[in-house]
Amino acid sequence: MTSHPPPGPHPLARGSASPLLLEETTPPAAGAGTQKSGGTRPRLPRVPDRIRRAGLPYLLLLPALVLELLIHIVPMAIGIVMSFRGLTQFFIRNWSQAPWTGLHNFSVAVDFNAPIGKALLHSFYVTCGFTVLAVGLSWLIGTGVAILLQEDFRGRGLLRTVFLIPYALPAYTAIITWAFMFQRDNGLVNHVLHDQLGITAKPSFWLIGDNSFYALVIVAIWKSWPFAFLMVMAALQNIPRELYEAASIDGAGIWQQIRRITLPSLRSVNQVLVLVLFLWTFNDFNTPYVLFGKSAPEAADLVSIHIYQSSFDTWNFGSGSAMSVLLLLFLLLVTAVYLIFTSRGRKSTDV
Repeated sequence: MTSHPPPGPHPLARGSASPLLLEETTPPAAGAGTQKSGGTRPRLPRVPDRIRRAGLPYLLLLPALVLELLIHIVPMAIGIVMSFRGLTQFFIRNWSQAPWTGLHNFSVAVDFNAPIGKALLHSFYVTCGFTVLAVGLSWLIGTGVAILLQEDFRGRGLLRTVFLIPYALPAYTAIITWAFMFQRDNGLVNHVLHDQLGITAKPSFWLIGDNSFYALVIVAIWKSWPFAFLMVMAALQNIPRELYEAASIDGAGIWQQIRRITLPSLRSVNQVLVLVLFLWTFNDFNTPYVLFGKSAPEAADLVSIHIYQSSFDTWNFGSGSAMSVLLLLFLLLVTAVYLIFTSRGRKSTDV
């Protein structure tokens, strides 16, 4: 006879579990990785990973921030400190040893009864007139040309490209070319006005005397109006053509369409455009410096070139820095007032 082992509990009996079930139901040990499946919760990224991902945009912006700090912020801070010191040619080697003068440089700059104050005030008036003419005519020409080129005709793309050439050219190249054109004896301007058209009785001096102001305005307009043209042309693409068609059906002429549809639709773009053109033109240094050299004529003595001459011709960097700070405060004040008035006008229009 064969002996059988005593009957034991059934593998699936209550209170017992098979090794396979134990293996499937046993929770994973702490720290063990879990496989991603439909019934399991995805693993959260570790804290260093999240910090790395969040800091990547700031890391990419870091070179631009460093360059902005070194090129603009640090020199501006140094200039403000220099405006409170009597920094002359005697302290160039160690400007930190220059005596602290407080507001003396500012009081000298705004003393309009003294020669320095009178010269600065005259330069300020010239700059205001130059800015009004250059900005106004640049905006007018750019807007007019952009509106004319909205209609589809043969050669429109070529004209748009040609009109953007002044904006694409390097500033120094364009201004040097204009300086050659304004030469009295062999310049293109006198050749056309005097020799060919006979408008002037004799060749004019464009780079000295009173005509230097008009030469400066012409070059500034030639440089600036393509930017206004580009901005307005881009804004005109957002105006629905159905508005013009409906206005034409109602009997509105071209001038009424421009007045009632085009200009109101361009209001937000023009507000930014005029402000940018104002800041660029009022601070323009390249145009008078390249066109006239280090000493600009009295009729074209802009604030930017006047500050340069006050600093580097007389070696009084403290006075020049004070004038620069005054110019900065003036531009900040004008910008703040302009933004306040334009924002109020925009809110009243929306209401």
